[in-house]
Amino acid sequence: MRFKKNNMKKVLMVAVLAIIISSCGGGSTENTMTVTGNVKGLKKGTLYLQHIADTTLVTVDSLVVDGDGNFSFTTELESPELFYLYLDKKDNNSINDRITFFAEPGIITINTNWNTFDLNAKIEGSKSNEKLKEYLEVMSKFNTKNLEYARLSMDPKTQSDSVAFDSLQDLTEKNVKRGYLYAINFALNNADSYVAPYIAVKEVSDANLKYLDSINNTLSVDVANSKYGKELKEHIENLRKETKE
Repeated sequence: MRFKKNNMKKVLMVAVLAIIISSCGGGSTENTMTVTGNVKGLKKGTLYLQHIADTTLVTVDSLVVDGDGNFSFTTELESPELFYLYLDKKDNNSINDRITFFAEPGIITINTNWNTFDLNAKIEGSKSNEKLKEYLEVMSKFNTKNLEYARLSMDPKTQSDSVAFDSLQDLTEKNVKRGYLYAINFALNNADSYVAPYIAVKEVSDANLKYLDSINNTLSVDVANSKYGKELKEHIENLRKETKE
Protein backbone atom coordinates (compact mmCIF):
# COMPACT_ATOMS: atom_id res chain seq x y z
CA MET A 1 0.00 0.00 0.00
CA ARG A 2 2.89 2.36 0.82
CA PHE A 3 4.33 1.79 -2.70
CA LYS A 4 0.99 2.59 -4.31
CA LYS A 5 0.51 5.75 -2.21
CA ASN A 6 3.98 7.04 -3.10
CA ASN A 7 3.30 6.48 -6.79
CA MET A 8 -0.04 8.24 -6.51
CA LYS A 9 1.65 11.23 -4.90
CA LYS A 10 4.19 11.37 -7.74
CA VAL A 11 1.42 11.28 -10.33
CA LEU A 12 -0.43 14.12 -8.58
CA MET A 13 2.75 16.20 -8.32
CA VAL A 14 3.46 15.76 -12.03
CA ALA A 15 -0.11 16.73 -12.90
CA VAL A 16 0.04 19.87 -10.73
CA LEU A 17 3.43 20.80 -12.22
CA ALA A 18 2.05 20.41 -15.73
CA ILE A 19 -0.86 22.72 -14.91
CA ILE A 20 1.51 25.34 -13.48
CA ILE A 21 3.78 25.20 -16.53
CA SER A 22 0.78 25.46 -18.82
CA SER A 23 -0.60 28.47 -16.98
CA CYS A 24 2.77 30.22 -17.19
CA GLY A 25 2.96 29.73 -20.93
CA GLY A 26 1.20 33.05 -21.61
CA GLY A 27 -1.87 31.42 -23.07
CA SER A 28 -0.36 31.08 -26.53
CA THR A 29 -2.53 29.35 -29.11
CA GLU A 30 -2.18 28.39 -32.76
CA ASN A 31 -3.51 31.87 -33.60
CA THR A 32 -0.96 33.79 -31.51
CA MET A 33 1.29 36.22 -33.36
CA THR A 34 4.40 37.79 -31.85
CA VAL A 35 5.94 40.76 -33.66
CA THR A 36 9.43 41.49 -32.42
CA GLY A 37 12.50 43.33 -33.62
CA ASN A 38 14.60 46.45 -33.36
CA VAL A 39 14.42 50.02 -34.64
CA LYS A 40 18.07 50.95 -34.91
CA GLY A 41 18.88 54.44 -33.69
CA LEU A 42 15.50 55.02 -32.06
CA LYS A 43 15.89 56.71 -28.68
CA LYS A 44 12.44 58.11 -28.02
CA GLY A 45 9.04 57.56 -29.56
CA THR A 46 6.00 55.31 -29.49
CA LEU A 47 5.42 52.18 -31.55
CA TYR A 48 1.88 51.11 -32.42
CA LEU A 49 0.69 47.75 -33.74
CA GLN A 50 -2.38 48.45 -35.88
CA HIS A 51 -4.84 46.90 -38.32
CA ILE A 52 -8.08 47.77 -40.09
CA ALA A 53 -11.29 46.63 -38.38
CA ASP A 54 -14.61 47.53 -40.02
CA THR A 55 -12.91 50.20 -42.20
CA THR A 56 -11.36 51.84 -39.11
CA LEU A 57 -7.67 51.89 -38.23
CA VAL A 58 -7.42 50.28 -34.79
CA THR A 59 -4.44 50.21 -32.44
CA VAL A 60 -3.98 46.69 -31.08
CA ASP A 61 -1.06 47.51 -28.78
CA SER A 62 1.53 50.22 -28.19
CA LEU A 63 4.98 50.59 -26.64
CA VAL A 64 6.78 53.71 -25.43
CA VAL A 65 10.44 53.59 -26.47
CA ASP A 66 12.95 55.29 -24.19
CA GLY A 67 16.58 54.67 -25.08
CA ASP A 68 16.17 51.15 -26.53
CA GLY A 69 14.82 50.34 -29.99
CA ASN A 70 13.92 46.74 -29.16
CA PHE A 71 10.21 45.91 -29.18
CA SER A 72 7.81 42.99 -28.90
CA PHE A 73 4.04 42.70 -29.37
CA THR A 74 1.86 39.64 -28.90
CA THR A 75 -1.73 39.36 -30.10
CA GLU A 76 -4.32 36.86 -31.25
CA LEU A 77 -5.35 36.80 -34.91
CA GLU A 78 -8.72 35.80 -36.28
CA SER A 79 -6.96 35.04 -39.56
CA PRO A 80 -3.93 36.32 -41.52
CA GLU A 81 -4.41 39.92 -42.62
CA LEU A 82 -2.59 43.18 -43.26
CA PHE A 83 -1.11 44.83 -40.16
CA TYR A 84 0.86 48.02 -39.63
CA LEU A 85 3.76 48.94 -37.38
CA TYR A 86 3.47 52.69 -36.87
CA LEU A 87 6.18 54.84 -35.31
CA ASP A 88 5.39 58.19 -33.75
CA LYS A 89 8.85 59.76 -33.60
CA LYS A 90 7.62 63.00 -32.06
CA ASP A 91 9.26 64.91 -34.93
CA ASN A 92 6.09 66.43 -36.41
CA ASN A 93 6.77 64.50 -39.61
CA SER A 94 4.43 61.66 -40.58
CA ILE A 95 6.42 60.63 -43.68
CA ASN A 96 7.97 57.12 -43.70
CA ASP A 97 6.48 56.21 -40.32
CA ARG A 98 4.36 53.14 -41.13
CA ILE A 99 5.50 49.61 -42.08
CA THR A 100 2.88 47.44 -43.78
CA PHE A 101 3.17 43.66 -43.41
CA PHE A 102 0.98 40.60 -43.81
CA ALA A 103 0.38 39.24 -40.33
CA GLU A 104 -0.03 35.55 -39.57
CA PRO A 105 0.37 33.31 -36.49
CA GLY A 106 3.92 32.68 -35.31
CA ILE A 107 6.93 34.90 -34.71
CA ILE A 108 7.46 37.77 -37.14
CA THR A 109 10.67 39.77 -36.92
CA ILE A 110 10.92 43.34 -38.18
CA ASN A 111 14.26 45.16 -38.12
CA THR A 112 14.66 48.68 -39.47
CA ASN A 113 16.21 52.12 -38.87
CA TRP A 114 14.41 55.04 -37.23
CA ASN A 115 15.24 57.53 -40.02
CA THR A 116 14.26 55.22 -42.91
CA PHE A 117 11.58 53.38 -40.97
CA ASP A 118 9.40 51.99 -43.78
CA LEU A 119 11.94 52.08 -46.62
CA ASN A 120 14.47 49.40 -45.68
CA ALA A 121 12.55 47.31 -43.16
CA LYS A 122 13.55 43.63 -43.11
CA ILE A 123 10.54 41.43 -42.37
CA GLU A 124 10.95 37.72 -41.64
CA GLY A 125 8.69 34.91 -40.40
CA SER A 126 5.58 35.45 -42.55
CA LYS A 127 5.09 33.34 -45.68
CA SER A 128 2.10 35.50 -46.58
CA ASN A 129 4.23 38.62 -46.42
CA GLU A 130 6.85 37.04 -48.69
CA LYS A 131 4.11 36.27 -51.21
CA LEU A 132 2.75 39.82 -50.96
CA LYS A 133 6.27 41.20 -51.46
CA GLU A 134 6.67 39.06 -54.57
CA TYR A 135 3.44 40.45 -55.98
CA LEU A 136 4.19 44.09 -55.13
CA GLU A 137 7.66 43.99 -56.65
CA VAL A 138 6.22 43.13 -60.06
CA MET A 139 3.27 45.52 -59.71
CA SER A 140 5.66 48.37 -58.93
CA LYS A 141 7.07 47.98 -62.44
CA PHE A 142 3.62 48.48 -63.97
CA ASN A 143 3.04 51.50 -61.71
CA THR A 144 6.39 53.01 -62.65
CA LYS A 145 5.48 52.68 -66.32
CA ASN A 146 2.15 54.40 -65.72
CA LEU A 147 3.85 57.29 -63.95
CA GLU A 148 6.33 57.64 -66.79
CA TYR A 149 3.53 57.71 -69.38
CA ALA A 150 1.66 60.28 -67.28
CA ARG A 151 4.75 62.49 -67.05
CA LEU A 152 5.27 62.34 -70.81
CA SER A 153 1.59 63.12 -71.41
CA MET A 154 1.92 66.31 -69.38
CA ASP A 155 4.81 67.55 -71.51
CA PRO A 156 3.69 70.55 -73.63
CA LYS A 157 5.38 69.07 -76.70
CA THR A 158 3.40 65.85 -76.35
CA GLN A 159 0.14 67.69 -75.76
CA SER A 160 0.66 69.70 -78.94
CA ASP A 161 1.18 66.47 -80.91
CA SER A 162 -2.14 64.62 -81.05
CA VAL A 163 -0.56 61.48 -82.55
CA ALA A 164 2.07 61.24 -79.81
CA PHE A 165 -0.55 61.99 -77.11
CA ASP A 166 -2.95 59.32 -78.39
CA SER A 167 -0.08 56.84 -78.59
CA LEU A 168 0.77 57.43 -74.93
CA GLN A 169 -2.86 57.02 -73.95
CA ASP A 170 -2.95 53.70 -75.78
CA LEU A 171 0.26 52.56 -74.09
CA THR A 172 -1.18 53.53 -70.69
CA GLU A 173 -4.38 51.55 -71.25
CA LYS A 174 -2.44 48.48 -72.36
CA ASN A 175 -0.12 48.73 -69.37
CA VAL A 176 -3.05 49.02 -66.96
CA LYS A 177 -4.67 45.93 -68.52
CA ARG A 178 -1.42 43.99 -68.24
CA GLY A 179 -1.22 44.95 -64.57
CA TYR A 180 -4.77 43.77 -63.98
CA LEU A 181 -4.14 40.47 -65.76
CA TYR A 182 -0.97 39.93 -63.75
CA ALA A 183 -2.85 40.54 -60.48
CA ILE A 184 -5.65 38.17 -61.46
CA ASN A 185 -3.27 35.44 -62.60
CA PHE A 186 -1.16 35.85 -59.46
CA ALA A 187 -4.24 35.32 -57.31
CA LEU A 188 -5.35 32.32 -59.38
CA ASN A 189 -1.90 30.72 -59.23
CA ASN A 190 -1.61 31.24 -55.45
CA ALA A 191 -5.04 30.08 -54.32
CA ASP A 192 -3.56 28.52 -51.18
CA SER A 193 -2.15 31.87 -50.05
CA TYR A 194 -4.09 34.39 -47.94
CA VAL A 195 -2.73 37.03 -50.29
CA ALA A 196 -4.97 35.78 -53.14
CA PRO A 197 -8.32 37.09 -51.81
CA TYR A 198 -6.56 40.21 -50.53
CA ILE A 199 -5.47 41.04 -54.09
CA ALA A 200 -8.96 40.33 -55.39
CA VAL A 201 -10.80 42.63 -52.95
CA LYS A 202 -8.17 45.33 -52.43
CA GLU A 203 -6.33 45.54 -55.74
CA VAL A 204 -8.72 44.48 -58.51
CA SER A 205 -12.18 44.66 -56.93
CA ASP A 206 -13.54 46.34 -60.06
CA ALA A 207 -12.34 43.52 -62.33
CA ASN A 208 -14.82 41.52 -64.39
CA LEU A 209 -17.06 39.39 -62.18
CA LYS A 210 -16.05 36.21 -63.98
CA TYR A 211 -12.41 36.76 -62.98
CA LEU A 212 -13.27 37.45 -59.34
CA ASP A 213 -15.51 34.40 -59.34
CA SER A 214 -12.70 32.26 -60.74
CA ILE A 215 -10.36 33.40 -57.97
CA ASN A 216 -13.00 32.70 -55.33
CA ASN A 217 -13.67 29.20 -56.68
CA THR A 218 -9.98 28.24 -56.59
CA LEU A 219 -9.29 29.29 -52.98
CA SER A 220 -8.38 26.60 -50.48
CA VAL A 221 -10.86 26.03 -47.64
CA ASP A 222 -8.74 27.85 -45.02
CA VAL A 223 -8.12 30.82 -47.30
CA ALA A 224 -11.80 31.03 -48.29
CA ASN A 225 -12.74 31.19 -44.59
CA SER A 226 -10.20 33.92 -43.83
CA LYS A 227 -10.96 37.64 -43.41
CA TYR A 228 -10.26 38.53 -47.04
CA GLY A 229 -11.78 35.28 -48.30
CA LYS A 230 -15.09 36.21 -46.67
CA GLU A 231 -14.81 39.78 -47.98
CA LEU A 232 -14.30 38.46 -51.51
CA LYS A 233 -17.34 36.22 -51.27
CA GLU A 234 -19.47 39.10 -49.97
CA HIS A 235 -18.14 41.41 -52.70
CA ILE A 236 -19.06 38.91 -55.41
CA GLU A 237 -22.55 38.45 -53.94
CA ASN A 238 -23.06 42.24 -53.96
CA LEU A 239 -21.89 42.47 -57.57
CA ARG A 240 -24.37 39.76 -58.57
CA LYS A 241 -27.20 41.65 -56.85
CA GLU A 242 -26.25 44.84 -58.69
CA THR A 243 -26.28 43.12 -62.07
CA LYS A 244 -29.80 41.78 -61.39
CA GLU A 245 -31.20 45.18 -60.44
